[in-house]
Amino acid sequence: MRYARQVQGAINDLDQKLLALNRIVKRGQIAEAIQFMEQGPLKDSFENLQNIFNLSQTGNMGDNLGARGTSQTGTF
Repeated sequence: MRYARQVQGAINDLDQKLLALNRIVKRGQIAEAIQFMEQGPLKDSFENLQNIFNLSQTGNMGDNLGARGTSQTGTF
Protein backbone atom coordinates (compact mmCIF):
# COMPACT_ATOMS: atom_id res chain seq x y z
CA MET A 1 0.00 0.00 0.00
CA ARG A 2 2.84 2.36 0.82
CA TYR A 3 4.46 1.68 -2.55
CA ALA A 4 1.21 2.51 -4.36
CA ARG A 5 0.94 5.84 -2.49
CA GLN A 6 4.53 6.73 -3.33
CA VAL A 7 4.07 5.87 -6.99
CA GLN A 8 0.80 7.81 -7.20
CA GLY A 9 2.39 10.82 -5.53
CA ALA A 10 5.32 10.71 -7.96
CA ILE A 11 2.96 10.36 -10.93
CA ASN A 12 0.90 13.32 -9.72
CA ASP A 13 4.07 15.38 -9.37
CA LEU A 14 5.20 14.39 -12.87
CA ASP A 15 1.77 15.30 -14.22
CA GLN A 16 2.02 18.79 -12.68
CA LYS A 17 5.47 19.27 -14.19
CA LEU A 18 4.18 18.22 -17.63
CA LEU A 19 1.39 20.77 -17.32
CA ALA A 20 3.94 23.44 -16.44
CA LEU A 21 6.03 22.40 -19.46
CA ASN A 22 2.94 22.65 -21.66
CA ARG A 23 2.39 26.22 -20.49
CA ILE A 24 6.02 27.17 -21.13
CA VAL A 25 5.84 25.78 -24.68
CA LYS A 26 2.54 27.54 -25.38
CA ARG A 27 4.19 30.85 -24.44
CA GLY A 28 6.84 30.11 -27.06
CA GLN A 29 9.68 29.91 -24.54
CA ILE A 30 11.49 27.04 -26.21
CA ALA A 31 14.88 27.54 -24.55
CA GLU A 32 13.22 27.61 -21.12
CA ALA A 33 11.26 24.48 -22.00
CA ILE A 34 14.43 22.62 -22.94
CA GLN A 35 16.10 23.66 -19.70
CA PHE A 36 12.97 22.66 -17.74
CA MET A 37 13.15 19.20 -19.31
CA GLU A 38 16.89 18.58 -19.26
CA GLN A 39 18.04 20.23 -16.04
CA GLY A 40 14.97 21.37 -14.17
CA PRO A 41 11.90 20.16 -12.33
CA LEU A 42 10.68 17.76 -15.03
CA LYS A 43 13.96 15.86 -14.95
CA ASP A 44 13.83 15.73 -11.14
CA SER A 45 10.26 14.41 -11.11
CA PHE A 46 11.05 11.74 -13.70
CA GLU A 47 14.16 10.65 -11.77
CA ASN A 48 12.14 10.43 -8.56
CA LEU A 49 9.60 8.12 -10.20
CA GLN A 50 12.38 6.08 -11.78
CA ASN A 51 14.09 5.69 -8.38
CA ILE A 52 10.88 4.38 -6.84
CA PHE A 53 10.62 1.77 -9.59
CA ASN A 54 14.29 0.80 -9.26
CA LEU A 55 14.04 0.41 -5.49
CA SER A 56 10.95 -1.76 -5.82
CA GLN A 57 12.81 -4.09 -8.19
CA THR A 58 15.73 -4.53 -5.80
CA GLY A 59 13.46 -5.29 -2.85
CA ASN A 60 14.52 -2.21 -0.91
CA MET A 61 11.01 -0.86 -0.45
CA GLY A 62 8.48 -1.68 2.21
CA ASP A 63 8.10 -1.86 5.94
CA ASN A 64 10.88 -4.40 6.40
CA LEU A 65 13.56 -1.70 6.38
CA GLY A 66 15.24 -0.46 9.51
CA ALA A 67 17.36 2.60 10.18
CA ARG A 68 19.13 4.01 7.13
CA GLY A 69 17.35 1.56 4.84
CA THR A 70 18.96 -1.61 6.17
CA SER A 71 16.90 -4.73 6.74
CA GLN A 72 19.18 -6.19 9.44
CA THR A 73 18.85 -3.38 11.97
CA GLY A 74 16.89 -4.19 15.08
CA THR A 75 15.26 -1.89 17.60
CA PHE A 76 17.67 0.54 19.22
